[in-house]
Parts: sequence; structure tokens; C-alpha cells
Amino acid sequence: MQLRSNHHYPSRRSPVAADNMVATSHPLATQAGLSMLARGGNAVDAALAAAITLTVVEPSGNGIGSDAFAILWDGQELHGLNASGRSPAGWTPERFAAHTDMPFRGWESVTVPGAVSAWVDLSERFGKLDFAMLFEPAIRYAENGFPVSPIIATLWARAAEQLGDQPGFAETFLPKGRAPRAGEYFTSPGYARSLRLIAETKGRAFYHGEIAEKIVAFAQKHDAALSMDDMAGHQNDWCGTISKSFDDVTLHEIPPNGQGIAALMGLGILGQTDIRDMDADDPRAMHLQIEAMKLALRDAEAYVADLDHMANITVEDMLDDGYLAARAREIDPNRAINFGAGAPKQGGTVYLTAADASGMMVSFIQSNYAGFGSGVVVPGTGVSLQNRGAGFVLDPSHQNCVAPRKRPFHTIIPGFLMGSDGPLMSFGVMGGPMQAQGHVQMVLRTQLFGQDPQMAVDAPRWRVTDGLGVACETSLPVATLEALRALGHDLSLEPPDNAFGFGGAQLIARLPGRGYVAGSDPRKDGAAIGF
Repeated sequence: MQLRSNHHYPSRRSPVAADNMVATSHPLATQAGLSMLARGGNAVDAALAAAITLTVVEPSGNGIGSDAFAILWDGQELHGLNASGRSPAGWTPERFAAHTDMPFRGWESVTVPGAVSAWVDLSERFGKLDFAMLFEPAIRYAENGFPVSPIIATLWARAAEQLGDQPGFAETFLPKGRAPRAGEYFTSPGYARSLRLIAETKGRAFYHGEIAEKIVAFAQKHDAALSMDDMAGHQNDWCGTISKSFDDVTLHEIPPNGQGIAALMGLGILGQTDIRDMDADDPRAMHLQIEAMKLALRDAEAYVADLDHMANITVEDMLDDGYLAARAREIDPNRAINFGAGAPKQGGTVYLTAADASGMMVSFIQSNYAGFGSGVVVPGTGVSLQNRGAGFVLDPSHQNCVAPRKRPFHTIIPGFLMGSDGPLMSFGVMGGPMQAQGHVQMVLRTQLFGQDPQMAVDAPRWRVTDGLGVACETSLPVATLEALRALGHDLSLEPPDNAFGFGGAQLIARLPGRGYVAGSDPRKDGAAIGF
């Protein structure tokens, strides 16, 4: 990885190089992570302090009631953690018989939150600092307040219009009867107390104690199925990673129930094309990437589920080299195609990354799913609950059909790149269905086309939608847009500041010999900082 001097995309930022690095979507969270490194902590301590702080300063994307995933290089090997929660035991298909789709908001979209358990497990296994120390910055901002940043203020205002009538939302997040404006200070004393309880009990209060009791009591008040047994029964999986190589680099993702497999499939399909002969911004290269991601995403939608329920179509089936080569042959280099799902077997967050001078690197993501998740906020606690249950389907023949104690399909995915000599890059691109597509774009820009992390982050993006649809940032050149339309793509244009639509990327790459170089997405309020 080299720094480039011929950066040709509009940018407000330069790549940052240092021995220790943190990159997040909010400067206060980045500083929280750096403060742990300065106090003798490692990359895990930095990542967790940043993640906990993000629940306070970026509540539109995550909270105590989120889920989380992580990929970690400990200096010797990769580890993968799935800290996504399962459905309540009462979520039988019959419970949703009157619905045509899974509910998207409210209590009937809430599965058991896993983020707190991720903090505990990562700290206990790999952290150096006392667990309670990691909470100090977040508690300070919750108690004393923090000035709301511009992008978060915009997302908060949108949520106020949609979620103001959800149980508990207005009490916590609309303190003056409205969303706080950019620059206004927001405090949450109840949230600070919840953070203290979690810190003091190493998460036990959230799953077995006072906070769990309040969550379940509020659920019962609204006839929801979530119980104390559901909360107490939550368990994470050290799941390792799944991977796919492109030339001499290997992309690692968390196994299903997440959509990371779609990024691997897209990369595997592209490895069978002539994209290596093209420039990064060649419309033909974009066409191949768009078509590959359509193929991969259609399959992910059709087959990805809780790993324990993927009995008919497996991960191995979906990543089979012969199958991916066959899918690549379906791509027409001269026209867009509306692909359906293939037959592998015949018969929508906050992302952060941290790295330290010892070589440890952490790729971490946690999310509410939709902005502020379900909209449900437990009174007096500040705990907003995710709406990951919306990821289930109601088709009984689908591997992802709703069922008791089952993990739903997840959009959030941390990424990690390995090379022949060790780790290359810890990265992620938050933003719903953009994430797998963003991973492929970041891998190709940094590894095939030689762009540094900030240049790759600044580059215009595209996003596959339905049918032949492709959403493109307005910053793409007119000639590129015209070329894509000529190939049959149905383009829609969106401004680059549509942070959710085109994601928010954070990248930390190793420099040859020593140190790191990082990029932070200008579509977010965040920052990459090191020392």
C-alpha cells in the first residue's frame, strides 16, 4: 500500500499515516479510541471505546440495543465474532400469519440485542485495559452532553418524523419535542446510568439483571414476545471467517447470517472476467462490477440465513469456484441483464476500525439496522432496540423464514484483507445493502487499481437496486453515466451526501515495513486519526 500524490477525486481529506490508528464515523468516537491507546491499551480496547462512544454520539446508527460483528487479527491469526441476536422463543410463523411481510418497526421487529455481549467477549479475550475504563468517554458525553454533528442532526430529524409515535422514542430522543439541531448539545442521563451498569457488571445487567428486567417489562406492556429467558439465553459465536481470493489477496468475511458472502461471490465472479485489463473508472469495469454484484446479491437474498438453517444451499455451494465461473459466464460485457437467483446446488449502522503498533487490527461493526432501529426505546434507560427481525421472510420454504431462537439475515459486515505476508487492510462500508457492494469496490480500488485508502473512499460510488436499476452518485462523470445507460443500466442519481445510500467507509491499511495508512469517508462526520 502506497500513498498517492495524484489524487483526482474531490476530497476534503488526506490519507493519515501513523503507527497507531483509529478510524470511525464520528471524531469524538475516534478520539475515545485513541485515548485508550494512549493509556496503554491495544487495538481492541480502542475499538471498543470507540464503539461504545458511538452509541451515544451517533444514535441514528447504533445503540446499546444493537447487534455487532467483528474480525480481528491478533498478530498471529484471524478471529471472527458473530454477536447478532436470535429471535424470541415466541416468534413462530403463526405469530405473523396475518402479515404479508415481517414488521419493519415496533416491538415485532426486535430480536435479542448482541452488541453488549460483543464488547464483553472481545474485551475478556483480547483487551488489556479494565472493562469499565472503556466506558468513560461515552458516559461523560451522555452525562455532560455533546454537540450533535451535522449529518447526524439530519438523520435524527428524519427519524423524528417516522418514529415519534413508537414506544419511548420521544421521551429519550426528542427532548424539546423535536430532534436536536446541529451544534445543539444532547444529554441522556438514563443512558449514562445504563452504561455504568453494563460497565460495572461486565454486561450481566443487560442480559440477566436490571436493564434486562426493564426491557422485558416494557415488552410485556406492549404484548411483545421478548422474555427474560430470551435475554439470558443469548450467546455469541466465535465463528471464524469465510474467504475468497482475487489474485494474491484474500477477502475475509463473517459467515452467514450476514451478507458478507455476497462480497466474496462478487469478487469470485469478477476474478473470472477481464477487469484486470481496465482502469478503475472505466465504465466497462463498473459494468462488470455491477453485473457481478447483481448475481451475488440475488443469490444472497434467495439463500442466506442463520448458518444452522442453511441445510439445502450451503456456504460451500455458494462459494464453489465452478459455480462462480458459471455465474460469470452469464455476464454480457455489452448489456445489462436482470438476473434471477442461480442454482448453487442442483435439485442496510456504524463501522469502525483500529490498529496498533504491535500489529493487532480490528474490523468492527454494530448497527440498529434502520435509523434508530425499531424506534422502541425503553423508558429511563436510553436503550433503543434494533429492528433486525425485519430481516426474516415469511415464506415457509425459505431458509430465512422466521422461527423461534433463530438469527435473521443481516446486512452488517466487517471486512478484512489478507495477503501472502499477512494482514493488508481492515475495512468496512456501512449502509444496508450497500455494504457487500462497497466491500468489492474498496478491494478493487485499493488492491487492483492501486489507490490509497482515502482515494478509494473518496471515489464516486454506485449501488445495485432492483431489476436493472443502479443508483449512482451525481459526482460520477457524465460520460460514465452515458456509457452505463448505453449498456442498458437503469440509472438513478443521488447526491454523494446520501450517507446511508452509498455507505460510510473506514479503511486502515498496513504500510510496507511499519505503520498504517487510513481513510475516512467524507460522506460521514468521522475522522481517521493516529499517533
